[in-house]
Amino acid sequence: MQMDVPRGLAGVVVTDTALGDVRGREGFYHYRQYSAVELAQSTGFEDVWHLMFYGELPDADRRRAFLAETASLRRLPDDVRAALPAIARSSAPSGPLAGLRTALSLLGAASGLRPVYDLDTESRRRDALTACAAVPTLLTALYRLGRGLEPVEPREDLPFAANYLYMLSGSEPEPARARAIEQYLISTVDHGFNASTFTARVIASTGADLAACLVGATGALSGPLHGGAPSRALDTLDAIGTPDRIDPWIRERVLAGERIMGFGHPVYRTEDPRSRMLRGIAESFGGPLVEFAVQVESQVEVILAELKPGRELHTNVEFYAGVVMELCGLPREMFTPTFCAARVVGWSANILEQSEDSKIIRPAARYVGPPPVLPQAS
Repeated sequence: MQMDVPRGLAGVVVTDTALGDVRGREGFYHYRQYSAVELAQSTGFEDVWHLMFYGELPDADRRRAFLAETASLRRLPDDVRAALPAIARSSAPSGPLAGLRTALSLLGAASGLRPVYDLDTESRRRDALTACAAVPTLLTALYRLGRGLEPVEPREDLPFAANYLYMLSGSEPEPARARAIEQYLISTVDHGFNASTFTARVIASTGADLAACLVGATGALSGPLHGGAPSRALDTLDAIGTPDRIDPWIRERVLAGERIMGFGHPVYRTEDPRSRMLRGIAESFGGPLVEFAVQVESQVEVILAELKPGRELHTNVEFYAGVVMELCGLPREMFTPTFCAARVVGWSANILEQSEDSKIIRPAARYVGPPPVLPQAS
């Protein structure tokens, strides 16, 4: 029997999860039993990775072992390394995230990743660790090759975020910038059953290998209505240009029915807690960009409240994420790939959880096309 559900499955509960939740009316989200924002403020990225995969924060000994284990998985198989220049050339017009889809498929084949349906829990987790550790290496190599630069080999002595920035630029990052990016990465590890996470779980429900699940999730993330907005939010600041243009620029676009990138969220009815935290990080750096972003945020919320009464529209994670990444020297074409470098951990945790359930996800659709021609009875 079919039942009607809201468009986009909004509010429809499709499964149980122990990984976390987003409480949109409260402006709060958590990983396992911990506030995600508090984790970003007090822990390291690998701690949260361990939490998502094993269900608990590591103690000091386990943290050292986990850092060493994941750092040792950063180097790519030789076959993958050899193919990256061609992947970078062919995906150059679209950027590293497009190349990642191809590179992940190759990584899965070269690493011998098997269908999750055929693996035990520990083997699935090992595959997930391998993929998550390799994604930053793939993304930074694709970016550098696309600019005619040689990839930078990963360093095992640097934590996740610092190593990511090192592979991107070739220089060891300043501690304050590495920590700011680490906090951003932690804040974006997981966020409920968003489009890319749900995509990963649908594919996992078929029993496919982990790389296939991650390729599908990466494709979903690439859409501008999902993970593709951080650079677009900064483009908005560039287009506005000066404080005196905020009001006319925003009004013109809202009245034309255009979306203001960086504002509004399908779940939150309050301020996005990720935006609040990232605004604090941005303000700790200070400078003209931050001052202008805060001014734009304030005026845009007033204008949206006037022109769209009854709707709570605040900045979402993309608005200040773009500001923080710009302040830390990341090129704009790497904003969404950086988001991906964190979210791959959340996707993988969801894949691991989904693969414990052997039921395939198979919803129905209502046919609204021309009536079919029924076969004539003979």
